[in-house]
Amino acid sequence: MSTQSKQLLSPNQVIFKSLINNKIMLLSLIILILIGLATVLAPLLSPWELGEVDWDNINTAPDWVTQHYFGTDPNGRDLFVHTLHGGRTSLMVGILAAMVSLFIGVFYGAIAGYLGGWTDTLMMRFVDVLYALPFMFFVILLTVYFGKSIWLIFIAIGAVEWLTMARIVRGQTLSLKERAFVSAAKVAGAGHFAIIRRHIIPNALGPVIVYVTLSVPQIILFESFLSFLGLGVQEPMTSWGVLINEGAQQMESAPWLLIFPATFLAVTLFCLNFIGDGLRDILDTKDRT
Repeated sequence: MSTQSKQLLSPNQVIFKSLINNKIMLLSLIILILIGLATVLAPLLSPWELGEVDWDNINTAPDWVTQHYFGTDPNGRDLFVHTLHGGRTSLMVGILAAMVSLFIGVFYGAIAGYLGGWTDTLMMRFVDVLYALPFMFFVILLTVYFGKSIWLIFIAIGAVEWLTMARIVRGQTLSLKERAFVSAAKVAGAGHFAIIRRHIIPNALGPVIVYVTLSVPQIILFESFLSFLGLGVQEPMTSWGVLINEGAQQMESAPWLLIFPATFLAVTLFCLNFIGDGLRDILDTKDRT
């Protein structure tokens, strides 16, 4: 009876049960949700505002009496508020850039793999050319022509991240287009775009979802690296990369300026990687069943 009940589980029930059984993934998801809520509710969690200067507490250590929970920077600004606002920017860049790469990469890879022939060859050679361009050179070139802005980061990262996504989807499409359900759709008179949209892409989303989850921390690291070099987020906005850059300069005299934003960044990256590994295990288990 128990074996029969397991076989009657719906796909959503299988995923939910696998999520509950994966304690590390569940804990990572809870922590990530808490960090996300904290970044959204930052104005409600501290009496200090972003950019507000406390002239009586300049470059001071964490102090709960003054409600500077993470201390202040050399300009007297509250580090707790800046860390949460920086997390909002870093998470926004990571998620939105991943969604852009998902949209472009999925359709590009599916079209290339499904059409095949010279179209596939031409499209993938274009991907190879973009792969050959140094990422930092591309960012510096965009900065020179368009200036420094948050939208530049989206363009620069999105222009690179979709390339791997396209290759993954193309590989899945090459195997999926030989399946019986695709042949049946062709016999039924479905057009190429309809087959790609209704049959190829939905069945190729398993590895894509895992890759998107794992690409978000990579994008956040890209943004942090750019901000660390001064090519990323600019004032008055801030990000974890900007705060880590500022904290590294004051590491000996004020270590809290580096510890707190670096800890938030590291915990977020670990959580996203654990969630990606958990999703991969769930989808693999689903495929085996």
